[in-house]
Amino acid sequence: MNGIHIPFNKPYMTGRELWYIAQAHTNGHLSGDGLFTKKCHAWLEARTGTHKALLTHSCTAALEMAAILADIQPGDEVIMPSYTFVSTANAFVLRGGVPVFVDIRPDTRNMDETKIEAAITPRTKAIVPVHYAGVACEMDTIMDIATRHNLLVIEDAAQGIMSTYKGKPLGAIGHLGAYSFHETKNIISGEGGALLINDKRFAERAEIIREKGTNRGQFFRGQVDKYTWVDIGSSYLPGDVVAAFLWAQMEEADQITRNRMAIWSVYHQALAPLAAAGKLHLPVVPKECIHNAHMYYVVFPSLETRSQAIMQMKDANIHPVFHYVSLHDAPYGKKHGRAHGDLPITRMASDCLLRLPLWLGVEVHQQRIVDELFACCR
Repeated sequence: MNGIHIPFNKPYMTGRELWYIAQAHTNGHLSGDGLFTKKCHAWLEARTGTHKALLTHSCTAALEMAAILADIQPGDEVIMPSYTFVSTANAFVLRGGVPVFVDIRPDTRNMDETKIEAAITPRTKAIVPVHYAGVACEMDTIMDIATRHNLLVIEDAAQGIMSTYKGKPLGAIGHLGAYSFHETKNIISGEGGALLINDKRFAERAEIIREKGTNRGQFFRGQVDKYTWVDIGSSYLPGDVVAAFLWAQMEEADQITRNRMAIWSVYHQALAPLAAAGKLHLPVVPKECIHNAHMYYVVFPSLETRSQAIMQMKDANIHPVFHYVSLHDAPYGKKHGRAHGDLPITRMASDCLLRLPLWLGVEVHQQRIVDELFACCR
């Protein structure tokens, strides 16, 4: 191998995380819903305009809560892209739901909004748009379809914090939204997530589900004289130590986003000649979308050319990654879901897309990464 190792991801720390964790310990509250959790809730509600934000221990947990709130029953269908992380589907399969996979757009790699309506059946309960790379789906069309067919919209905005669609924060447009704070995301807590409740009719039940199915929150607010088991639920709260780490990140969210955008722009400008020559396809951001530079990816002409590039870059000690293996082609996806149509764009993305290293500090390595990509495309 040649050169300094360049990992795909390197978690960024602001420098205040450990201090806030120590404060959480000094406060004597390490379990869920402590001081730092409340700070994070307030930040999310102020920044997104959501009715209520609830931290969870992962975005997966937030999606599972959304599936319960949507009252997904065995056999209910949920329309989503196949080109997404398995949690998008798993959350609904756990309730007995059936993922109905539709194809993605060739420009943004988001669910193709023109394919949704034809996939609706009498069993359809919800639509789950996934904002790939922090670039918004065509939400006006999706919300219109949902309204006309009386469906819920649950935004998988795992990659979408600090991104907007026509000025509206992602995750805060549908009835419910889910964020991720996994260490590979822009704003991190190691593991972590949040559920955004944009439709206030779900707020009270969301709080109960998150607290193991109890009305414990009402008890602590003095609304009831004791708390008890009133619904299904689980322990979806993160500890306040996790929230303390996350709070340090939220304080610097704007600067983190600006720095990531600068890295993204360097890639985009430097690789433009390869796109012009037809060697690669680069990301497309529609004019109505402001993205958060969650990732930078390139799309090769074929699986073979991508595989060769991965090997060549790894030989140079550079570690890009590919994703996703299409869910409709996965063993469990074939068993518990169904594809609406052939999904050729999904298969192409699964075979040909490659994510480049993008983390704060990678700037000093970017020219080397770009040079290696040019070498791969000779």
